[in-house]
Amino acid sequence: MPGLTVSHSSLAVDHFSHAKHTIVTVENFLEHPEQAIDQASLQNFARITPQYPGLRAPLDPDDCDALVDALSPHLSRWFGTAEGRWSIQAWYSIVTSAPSELLPIQRLPHVDGTDPNQIAMMLYLHRTGHGGTAFFRHRSTGYEALTDDCFPHYRDQLQRDVSRAGLPRAAYVTDGEPLFERTLASSGAFNQAVFYRGNLLHSGVIDNSVPLSPNPRMGRLTINGFLRPPAAN
Repeated sequence: MPGLTVSHSSLAVDHFSHAKHTIVTVENFLEHPEQAIDQASLQNFARITPQYPGLRAPLDPDDCDALVDALSPHLSRWFGTAEGRWSIQAWYSIVTSAPSELLPIQRLPHVDGTDPNQIAMMLYLHRTGHGGTAFFRHRSTGYEALTDDCFPHYRDQLQRDVSRAGLPRAAYVTDGEPLFERTLASSGAFNQAVFYRGNLLHSGVIDNSVPLSPNPRMGRLTINGFLRPPAAN
């Protein structure tokens, strides 16, 4: 079966919120998105981490290489890093956990880490009615991105917030209330990819009233990846 081929025929680099965070949106990202769905249907999905509310299967190394080859020059320009070959970890992912099954940590916006140089990629390969990715501001601290320096303050303040207001109900994050404010959301259109710094507070946009199928052809299938720039000389 042919590997993934990147098209990125329609691209927009935008900045949002007062901090001017960068988000890159690419429509029609793959030349043949149905091939990616076909490949996903052949994978053995499993629960890999307790944080992700669903199933994952690693992307084929050849497909990872194809993505890196196509994206490296653009990523360096979009995010102002050294030129060269980036590295990637990527998975097929399907959200499957019912809202009532969510752990407390899954009811809140999260970050992928505190390193602003790690870039997250989300490629939406579903037509389920679920959305894309939303970004948030923590009301008590004003933080929209977490770093090693500010994380302890954020953690302590969030614990105080929860002690005062209680945990959010067992449901996927929507507008973020009452502890967070939503600042932006991608549409999650079929074959749309978005790129952003992984230390931004974010969450998948999941309709709590729409079923979550584990079938790659019917569920909220995405390819998500973490990309790291080449080391500076």
